[in-house]
Amino acid sequence: MMPASSSVPEPTEWERAYLRFETPEQEIRKFESRLRRLGADDWPRDAQIVEIFCGRGNGLRALHNLGFTRLEGIDLSPALASIYDGPGTVVVGDCRQLPLKSHSRDVLIVQGGLHHLPVLPGDLDQTLADVARVLRPTGRFVVVEPWQTLFLHLTHLACASRVLRAASPKVDALATMIQYERATYESWLGQPRQILDLLHHHFEAEQESTNLGKLMFVGRPRRRE
Repeated sequence: MMPASSSVPEPTEWERAYLRFETPEQEIRKFESRLRRLGADDWPRDAQIVEIFCGRGNGLRALHNLGFTRLEGIDLSPALASIYDGPGTVVVGDCRQLPLKSHSRDVLIVQGGLHHLPVLPGDLDQTLADVARVLRPTGRFVVVEPWQTLFLHLTHLACASRVLRAASPKVDALATMIQYERATYESWLGQPRQILDLLHHHFEAEQESTNLGKLMFVGRPRRRE
């Protein structure tokens, strides 16, 4: 683990595309709306919340706007983590081995990070097990990830169109991100059954849906005998 303020390398091409996909304000509004749909209005405002794969930290800003004050973020990218200067703290770390004490946090959130794991299902199993370790028994794990639906198929067709990429900077940024993460992205989309089985192995689902190209999941750690 290292502080986000340490000297960092230049952003990668994927990171540059991510940064231009949405403005910070657009991303924060999206996250606020999404978190409300996932039940954030019912969480205690003093809950200890960690966002893993937090990127530039706009999920933390959204949580702060919703009234939460005990916020942490973890991301593997020094370039992205160094951007964050909001309430809470962001550190650089590997989410497969979280730098957090067992049973010490109330909510862990991931919004579009698990599909970057290089080895499935092994890395996913390791990450989920460590999330379950860190959560208190009454804690929640919140997951938002891409999912193969008709909507996502149509999105992929748009990304394959040179005309649409030229006309829309957002489509071009998304197509660029997919290009640079293609191996892990396609591996993730190709293993829906294994992914759901692992989520259900480690967590008891409170919410679960696969609509509009997204898996949205909220679960509590399973009790182990």
